Amino acid sequence: MKKSYFIYSESELKRKDNTLQIKTVDGVKKDIPIETISDIYVMTEMTFNTSLINLLSQYGIIIHFFNYYNFYNGSYYPREKNVSGRLLVNQVEHYTDENKRLILAKEFVLGATDGILRNMRYYNERGRDLKEQVSQINELKRLIEKQKNVQELMGIEGNIHKIYYKTWNDIINQEIDFEKRVKRPPDNIINTLISYVNSMIYTIVLSQIYITQLNPTISYLHVPSTKRFSLALDIAEIFKPLIGDRMIFSLLNKLQISEKHFIKELNGLQLTKQGSMIISKEFDDRLSRTVKHKNLGKDVSYRYLIRLEAYKLIKHLIGEKEYQSFRLWW
Repeated sequence: MKKSYFIYSESELKRKDNTLQIKTVDGVKKDIPIETISDIYVMTEMTFNTSLINLLSQYGIIIHFFNYYNFYNGSYYPREKNVSGRLLVNQVEHYTDENKRLILAKEFVLGATDGILRNMRYYNERGRDLKEQVSQINELKRLIEKQKNVQELMGIEGNIHKIYYKTWNDIINQEIDFEKRVKRPPDNIINTLISYVNSMIYTIVLSQIYITQLNPTISYLHVPSTKRFSLALDIAEIFKPLIGDRMIFSLLNKLQISEKHFIKELNGLQLTKQGSMIISKEFDDRLSRTVKHKNLGKDVSYRYLIRLEAYKLIKHLIGEKEYQSFRLWW
């Protein structure tokens, strides 16, 4: 099974024959078989050359870069090999046609909302008393299908998240005083965690989209624009509650992450290297977990579930099967 590799030590990444070699500034070397790599996360200073880039391009491996403050900087996205002019035309058509775009945008919001409700019901059943908030979000969920355009839909989505985030003070055992989502810069522990983890979700979605024939710049809920792969933002909405938020709740409630893993910087509250490493390991572990797929009849990883979401979208775009966003069945 392929996995993500996280590089935290200042090092040189180079090609050795037909594999990768990491050499730290202390001279420690580690060889990694290229066939075992899903994608690479660079969380520190790193040097590499064109020989390495050629190898990564050959095997279709994306590198995601994060800066000193654990902010996502961007990705090296190899030249696409799986391309389809027909699919690209269909992608564009489903964006330019407002009705077709709205159908997909609603599914992304419905998938995200289902994940949010699952999380809230889970903790409500464990004594958090979230019945009122669950009821409020269910009311908003019923309004999703009635929205006439994407702008109205985004308003409903925003209201759902406002209610959801207010329950985090009850879900999380630590004293967090979390009232609203603040991104630039994150101003407390929860906002810092959400920003970092959401970036991780976005990057893994992008890595899985790359394997398919989808163009990652053409999206439906988010507006396509420059300097971002907005389709990854669309699909990430579905998996944030199911992978990202659940991981945050678990790490905080088990005291694996606490105040000691944060430091106040000019750019707001930032994760320490230790905190970032704890989260990255847990993130990769969760992506490697498997479940019995109800349709495929075999065990698949969470990472592969994300890729399947992209394949489902392709079937919708080519008219083979109507898209329904991911819902937990277990």
